[in-house]
Amino acid sequence: MKPVMVVHGGAWAIPDDMAKASVDGVKSAAIAGFLAMKRGGSALDAVELAVRALEDNPTFDAGHGAVLNTNGEVELDSIIMDGRTLAAGAVSSVKNIANPVSLARAVMEKTDHIMLTDRGANMFAESVGIPTVPTDALVTECERMEWEKAKNYGVGVKELFNSQWGHDTVGAVAVDCSGNVACATSTGGIRNKMVGRVGDSPIIGSGGYADNLTGAVSCTGHGESILKVTLARLILFHMEQGKGAPEAVEVSLRYMGDRVQGGGGAILVSRTGEWAAKFTTERMAWAAVEREVLWYGLNPKEEFKETLRQ
Repeated sequence: MKPVMVVHGGAWAIPDDMAKASVDGVKSAAIAGFLAMKRGGSALDAVELAVRALEDNPTFDAGHGAVLNTNGEVELDSIIMDGRTLAAGAVSSVKNIANPVSLARAVMEKTDHIMLTDRGANMFAESVGIPTVPTDALVTECERMEWEKAKNYGVGVKELFNSQWGHDTVGAVAVDCSGNVACATSTGGIRNKMVGRVGDSPIIGSGGYADNLTGAVSCTGHGESILKVTLARLILFHMEQGKGAPEAVEVSLRYMGDRVQGGGGAILVSRTGEWAAKFTTERMAWAAVEREVLWYGLNPKEEFKETLRQ
């Protein structure tokens, strides 16, 4: 089996001054995950590595660069899932963990549970030696300014999502040399969200899903809309009905738009290595690597490719 890696940096109205950094970030993360599998790493290792790279990049809304809730606090959510066993781990509303995707993996591998939240997630992180960071270290000066602007103008989260003030999730999917698939999704949520709000990202079947029998999905967009249609699982359902990867994503996103008027995007890799990256928002930064070729894009119907240097 040839490994395939696909990454997204969030589906939203990405402004021009963030466009290059967003594309560069997903390209770098996709290459890192792909090379990890080429060296013998698992799909699970690859998606964690790629999402950690995006969490460490302040361009994106996950880990460093997270957006702020109505109280001006960071609350991070993440999920990771292993398609071989259907094991999953998730965390929500964590405040001072730089890489929540790794904490989610620890929940999957070291507990009998799937999700830990808030104080409990932090207690668990301490017990397994995952370091904490000052919350301020996760917030950029730009985000502070944007949060103040949104607060002063009384802008609601739905308006923020549909404007260039928005921000969104990151994610990765992969199939490795053994034919195992995995997904990971991580987010700081939507700017100005209510304290304690949890979106789709850490919810199994909504923000992500992975099953060796079909494939792996990571979703991005308006979280409440994604939750209503369990978007990740819906996409895989269409794969099970015989649709190819691009059509499965397109049909599911169209259904979400028609049924609950929600915008978003998703990346998908099938168990055979077919992949797709689709969105209904203005833009989504994405990148994919297969057979030493890097594919990437930002705008609708845009697809570029480069050959990776050996």
